[in-house]
Amino acid sequence: LFGVLWLTCIYAPLAHWVWGGGWLGGLGALDFAGGAVVHISSGFAALVCALVLGARKGYGVEPMPPHNLPMTILGTGLLWFGWFGFNAGSALGANETAAVAFVATHIAASAGGFSWMVAEWWHRGKPTVLGVASGIIAGLATITPGAGFVGPLSALVIGLAAGALCYSAVVWKVKLGYDDALDVVGIHGIGGVTGILATGLFASAGGAQGLFFGNPGQFGIQVLTAVSTLLFVVVGTYVILKVVDWLVGLRISADDEELGLDLSQHNERAYSS
Repeated sequence: LFGVLWLTCIYAPLAHWVWGGGWLGGLGALDFAGGAVVHISSGFAALVCALVLGARKGYGVEPMPPHNLPMTILGTGLLWFGWFGFNAGSALGANETAAVAFVATHIAASAGGFSWMVAEWWHRGKPTVLGVASGIIAGLATITPGAGFVGPLSALVIGLAAGALCYSAVVWKVKLGYDDALDVVGIHGIGGVTGILATGLFASAGGAQGLFFGNPGQFGIQVLTAVSTLLFVVVGTYVILKVVDWLVGLRISADDEELGLDLSQHNERAYSS
């Protein structure tokens, strides 16, 4: 129910605003493959959901490490490969813009993984495989709005910034105390905002120009895009959550949470032993 309402009332209007002849597109907002429409929206919707739902039982008290790191790496590789279609495919053709987006995506992902690793190494004393995977996704999310508009060097700078900024956001998650198991807020929300703003600075390809290439007005449009998307998503998601809570409820019982959703909702286990 939440997914249907959110897709209809939040995602679809945002896609229209930016890509479907809406007011942000009319102003000249640059969002090549979904920095605002996909990443800011999902990231800050996740924040609202985390705050409204509350934390999992035992969060902050019991250790909750990743379930399977090898599968995490496999999933990261699949995402990285699939992101070429996500970003380069947004050119809607096998053309120069698609090539620009493909190269920018690859560079930013690599830079994001490296930057996150260095930041984690400096902050915690050791780099981790999970950190590198998170940095790669941060780089991919952050380059999404500018993939077809920025050159290789700009993509490198954006990816490096993505890893460091998104890592900082994840560190602050612990201090702020909200429960975000997949770091959607820090990686997609902050990554989306960073990418939208960076596009306003570094855009130089695909007929677009940013602040550093002689068009200061573009940066202002990108700021407006990020702020308006964020506000619309936060308010809209909160309203949808309240409607869903009123209709069917949001949170399972404490007993069901203790038992686990596999058994309480589906009467089966993921593993036989």
